[in-house]
Amino acid sequence: MTPRLKLGLEYNPAIDEVNPIGNWIALPESEKTPMVSFGTSSDRIFSPEGTRAYFTTFAKGLPGGRIAPYVSVSYSEWEKRFLFPFGANVVLDEHWDVMGMNDGRNTHLLLTYKMPTSNVTLMLVKMRHVGISYGWSF
Repeated sequence: MTPRLKLGLEYNPAIDEVNPIGNWIALPESEKTPMVSFGTSSDRIFSPEGTRAYFTTFAKGLPGGRIAPYVSVSYSEWEKRFLFPFGANVVLDEHWDVMGMNDGRNTHLLLTYKMPTSNVTLMLVKMRHVGISYGWSF
């Protein structure tokens, strides 16, 4: 929609489910303040059909600009409680990023190849299940 508002759909072929997703950057990152965003998506990887998460995320790039840690507060409809995801994205070069993350319960590793209007992510879910994600914009 805009650089600060992203709306879309996510498809989970494992349970044949399509869900809306959204993310709004309420406060862009500055030299002194972190980026603050609000969003919603499916709850988590392996969550039951129809469960959603609602979250606020704080992220701040470290000096040098290659590493950006984040922390989040997420309400899980699946568990009916708050979770505290965290992680860090590391820029390897103009096309490749790697992210270590914890979704509040499980740890995952993601390797992303970025193209102008799409990306492909190889995932190591729960540090033992291999997955792939493809995203595009128009």
